[in-house]
Amino acid sequence: MTSPLRLLAAGCAALVCAGAVAGCAGTDGLGAAEPAPAVSVQPRPKAVWHAWSGTSSASPGAAASTRQRPPEALKGLPKVGAKGLEALDVRAVLRADPRMRPLAGLATITRPGDAGLRPPRHVDLTGDGTPELLVAADTESGRTLLAVYTARAGKVYDVLFTGGRQVAVETLGHDLLLRSVCADGAQQAVRFHWDGERLSTVTDEKKYGSRLPYGVTELPTPAHSRDSAS
Repeated sequence: MTSPLRLLAAGCAALVCAGAVAGCAGTDGLGAAEPAPAVSVQPRPKAVWHAWSGTSSASPGAAASTRQRPPEALKGLPKVGAKGLEALDVRAVLRADPRMRPLAGLATITRPGDAGLRPPRHVDLTGDGTPELLVAADTESGRTLLAVYTARAGKVYDVLFTGGRQVAVETLGHDLLLRSVCADGAQQAVRFHWDGERLSTVTDEKKYGSRLPYGVTELPTPAHSRDSAS
């Protein structure tokens, strides 16, 4: 087991987020000559890797996140040209990232259940019209590591490194959703949003329900339930 894989905890730690309280609208409604406001269509989750997707619930709400130090450019890569990250060798990017380097030699996989690298995906997560590079590695233990890279001034930056068990990755507008199953039987949905420097967590929700990520037909029974049954 390589050292980056040990970074993933066996369980999923849920963040305690402060909820935002919305203000109340007036009770008078529209005047006789006032036009009705335009209806804003909310984006729905879209699978990044369709084979690894599951049935999604409604998008989670937002909560405050903590800021981190700005990411540093990866070393040893050629300058990113007009074709963007899509022109770079994905495995060269992984070898330049210390946390993903041990996984750069894994075989490419095309279906759930196998260990290896999922096909790379290019999705605009910053809203600037230029796609980011998403790379996911599935391990034999059932865990997945996900890395996201962006390009600035010809250099490559790692802007997200995360993971979980039985992971399904989706986009919600320009946001990224990571859904996984926790060791206690709960489902976790983490939403990441571009903050100008990296993809930061805006929501971390944990709940019990019937919707399962890819490949999961039955959730594990929580320890306290097994004890009470016996």
